[in-house]
Amino acid sequence: MNRIINIIDALSGVGGWSAGVLMAIAFVLAIAEIITRSFFGGTLYIADEYSGYLMALMTFSGLAYTLRERGHIRMMFLVHILKGRTKTIYNMICLAVGFLFCIAMTVFAWDFFWDSVVNKSQSMQLSETYLAIPQAILPLGAALMALQFLAEFLKGVAVLRNKTEGLHIQEEADELGR
Repeated sequence: MNRIINIIDALSGVGGWSAGVLMAIAFVLAIAEIITRSFFGGTLYIADEYSGYLMALMTFSGLAYTLRERGHIRMMFLVHILKGRTKTIYNMICLAVGFLFCIAMTVFAWDFFWDSVVNKSQSMQLSETYLAIPQAILPLGAALMALQFLAEFLKGVAVLRNKTEGLHIQEEADELGR
């Protein structure tokens, strides 16, 4: 079980790094557009469109990593009241609900992607980008987040069994700002 958890955590880390690379690409694209407009009086024509694609790709690539590192916004009032085993079980219930939500999100993202493949959908912009290309990461990112929810649930099982050796278990911080 620990090996599966560590593999999922590693995949989430790759997703986090991918999000960082995509952010750097979006930054370079924005700077190129600014330079082109300021110094050459023109435009790249694709900067707005591709910045939007990069934002969606960045978000879905980084979802699982953010979950692993406890970066998603959570309502913590009940968690602070609970202690020990009860707190772990409560977290596991929340993780199971998140897992089911992400499975549904993966199915809907896959349908969205596959519709673009079947219909050969293209962007209405000047680039006429084949929309299945940027949409391909959506079901992958949602599935990776579902796997990370599963890994976090399994970490809860490991905590209940006191078998956490070799696992990266991020604790919730009590103070604001982590």
